[in-house]
Amino acid sequence: MLSRKPWRAESVILLIAGVFACLGVGVMTAGLLRQFGVAAFKLPDSFANILLATLSFQGVTWLLIFNFLKQHEVNWRDAFGLRNPKLDKSILLAVIVLALVLPVILQLEQYSVRVLQIIGWPLEDERAVALIVNAKSAWLQGYLAFFAIVLAPVAEEFMFRGVLFPFIKQLGYPKLAWFGVSFLFALIHVNAPTLVPLFVFALVLTWLYQKTDCLLAPIAAHSLFNTANLVILYTQQ
Repeated sequence: MLSRKPWRAESVILLIAGVFACLGVGVMTAGLLRQFGVAAFKLPDSFANILLATLSFQGVTWLLIFNFLKQHEVNWRDAFGLRNPKLDKSILLAVIVLALVLPVILQLEQYSVRVLQIIGWPLEDERAVALIVNAKSAWLQGYLAFFAIVLAPVAEEFMFRGVLFPFIKQLGYPKLAWFGVSFLFALIHVNAPTLVPLFVFALVLTWLYQKTDCLLAPIAAHSLFNTANLVILYTQQ
């Protein structure tokens, strides 16, 4: 069962506000540099634009994590579950659960695409997928893979499962914690075909965290999920 977390409301608000404020600043900065004709930012899919976009969200979250934990006097090893006595079993459970749900998630995405096609919804590849497919540089492909497998899972799982889920649950709103946070997780990926599959996947990640009380479990599942999708993507290409 999930242990009680000492997160304070003002710190949670500052964390979330800080992440999205930095994202907004990153987007505006990239736009201004593009308008001023800075060569590295002329193309939307340039390495400079991608680096700024990823670091202004997930990268900033990494930095804010340490400040957040320091405010609560929580060691990062405890926060991520490295001292969990059942760490190895938690990671094994994450691998088993992912192996079971991955085919379901992929099938859900296919169903979502078909439904959207029927109703005439314009379909686009998810931004991250499009970037990887169109990446012409091995350096860019390597960075995007590192981002998908390491940077994004840690930052997103800490924010959604590690902070928002227990905080809202402890306020007395367990259903909002489960479904609201999971929906927000799916929504920030801004892609219609993956909205339902990612919502279901977020519920699975939440269950993993609730079951193991070890944040590394959903992080591992999230990282392996992204890895599997990269392998599928490169295989199809």
